[in-house]
Amino acid sequence: MKLKKKNPKRIWIIIALILAVFFLVLLPLISLYVYNLVFGVRYQTDKEYMLYTEDFPGLIMERDEFTSNEGQKLAAYFYRREGYEPKGVVVMAHGIGGGGHNPYMVSANYFTENGYYVFAYDATGNDNSEGKAVGGLPQGVIDLDHAITYVEQNEKFAGLPVFLFGHSWGGYSVTSVLNQHPEVTAVCSVSGFNESSDLLQAEGKNMIGPAIYLLIPYVNLYEKIKFGNYSSQTGMDGFEKSDAGVMIVHSSDDDTVPIQYGYDIYYGKYSTDSDFVFVKYDDMGHSRILSMEENPELMEKVVEFFDGYVDR
Repeated sequence: MKLKKKNPKRIWIIIALILAVFFLVLLPLISLYVYNLVFGVRYQTDKEYMLYTEDFPGLIMERDEFTSNEGQKLAAYFYRREGYEPKGVVVMAHGIGGGGHNPYMVSANYFTENGYYVFAYDATGNDNSEGKAVGGLPQGVIDLDHAITYVEQNEKFAGLPVFLFGHSWGGYSVTSVLNQHPEVTAVCSVSGFNESSDLLQAEGKNMIGPAIYLLIPYVNLYEKIKFGNYSSQTGMDGFEKSDAGVMIVHSSDDDTVPIQYGYDIYYGKYSTDSDFVFVKYDDMGHSRILSMEENPELMEKVVEFFDGYVDR
């Protein structure tokens, strides 16, 4: 009895089909699943840690709202103090994972104590704003784009220079949004990153290890389909389009947004540019860097930096 020879052509067809299913079906589904684990949810500030206007004597807050890209209403907050002639308005963009702007009221209060109006808001899918979920990192840039437009068209802020202040997700947003708003006077990015895929890669490595490198191309494609040009624009792109003053702040021990994804990229190109200021720490992590108790000098530096651009 003769044994049938294996058909090498059939074997290669089977291998090709397996690879096609893996790369065209399985990996895209896994990528979408991982992406939605992080961005397919809402985030609320823990009630135990909520801050209130009463915690800051003399601080005045007026509630407001504006509309973002899909008609969702975003809760906004106008902070000020009596007796100050405003130097400008600081638009604040918060980080991701802890809810909306509330944890950053300490920074907002400091700006008002130093003569600035503050316009803060809860991004899509956070705290008091509409949205079933955050959606993705580029949504932060989109929301900030709409916030700046709203501020520039609001009579309360007429004639005032516009400054941007953001931390983490907000740090990425305030640099990237310069692509839409090159007219902004000055920007401070704290613990930020240059582009969306940077943080996806950093966080993905923490979640699933080196396997994230297989998923990144699919995640990037998904963001491109969902967010268009917002998904691929970067802080570096924004700097090239704007004459805004830029302050970049980071800590080398930041394990949430590693310093090489933001600060190092910017420093490599702009360290000798007179419109750029770089502030580097070694032991302030990702969030402690903004603590008024542990690092009060930072907000002093930010205000001093903004003050230098008020008359421009």
